[in-house]
Amino acid sequence: MDFNLSKEQLLIQQTAREFTDKFLAPLVDQIEEEHSIPMEVFQKAGEHGLLGIPFPEEVGGAGGGYDGYVLAVEQIGRVSSSLAMAIAAHTLGLACFDVFGTQAQRQAALPSGCSGELIASFAFTEPTTGSDPKQITATARRDGDWYILNGTKRFITNAAYPGYLGVVVKESETGQLATFMVDKRSAGYSTSKPWRKLAMHGGQLLDLYFEDYRVPAANLMGQIGDGYKQLLAGIGFGKLGMAAYSLGLAQGAYDDALAYCMSKLHRGTPILAKFQALQLMLADIYEKLTAIRLMLYKTATDANWAAKKNPAVFARECAATKDFVTGTAREIVNTALDMHGCYGLMEDYPIARRYREAVMFPQIEGPAHIQKVIVANSIIAAYQ
Repeated sequence: MDFNLSKEQLLIQQTAREFTDKFLAPLVDQIEEEHSIPMEVFQKAGEHGLLGIPFPEEVGGAGGGYDGYVLAVEQIGRVSSSLAMAIAAHTLGLACFDVFGTQAQRQAALPSGCSGELIASFAFTEPTTGSDPKQITATARRDGDWYILNGTKRFITNAAYPGYLGVVVKESETGQLATFMVDKRSAGYSTSKPWRKLAMHGGQLLDLYFEDYRVPAANLMGQIGDGYKQLLAGIGFGKLGMAAYSLGLAQGAYDDALAYCMSKLHRGTPILAKFQALQLMLADIYEKLTAIRLMLYKTATDANWAAKKNPAVFARECAATKDFVTGTAREIVNTALDMHGCYGLMEDYPIARRYREAVMFPQIEGPAHIQKVIVANSIIAAYQ
């Protein structure tokens, strides 16, 4: 096994870091205070090739695979969880179009999405359902060459930005799940005000409403009944992105703690060099950071083939990775805050914001205990 990054991967990582440090970092406070990410930020990310990393070059992507994608999201998450979350949700939507869409659907959504002209979304969750697809109530009713969509989706990232959205609904006649590619700019589509979250204020979560929304039958992705399989893969992509910016958050917390403890002096000596308790905390963070990075990179590499060839295995590995990485990242951030002492409680220090974000991460894209159930059920099914 070669654990070294290739030249292409190093270039993706470097590009993402330069975009993050030079362009994004000065805007983080504005994004959080205004509870919104300007379209110009997405367009700038598109110019740097950061919105289409895993997708083929013929549709505007960079052809960098999902291993390259997580390298970029990690760098962005190191500075802004809000933008990292938005990019992860955008990539999730584009990934579903890429894997399950027709050639016409891919050509409509991917080039404009990779450039940052349009921002993609994916909608599954509803007010009465979180992790149970059988409870989906949003419907699609056939009407000649059209389907009529009605229903509500909840906590949808990027729902108010112009672009395409993959939505999982229940087909009225058969009761089976189906996925449609819909245009967020069309009549019959509307959104709520953004939910006020504990953290990641710039990455908006909204409810969206379909009211007799007419979508061409040609926008059906796959067949009626494919919705569950597509949903498994879709949320797998979402969990992969979620884990990537959790890793970025953990790396940022490590950087914060190290810088603080080397600059804070006790009788002229950095406290990290003087107090062994802080050294043990730092070592603990380093060990956990290394473990989650290796797990995430392995899952991302597997995503390049597993999503299409074995969706069940892909869903299991993404669930396990999301659970372990986000839970461990929360532990890392907590330790990093402890290393700051009382200063860690001050909003003047980035670790305070990271702490609030870390609390959210194990809940997003499905809570931790649900991920463990997914993993266990997959193992049991394979054993039988």
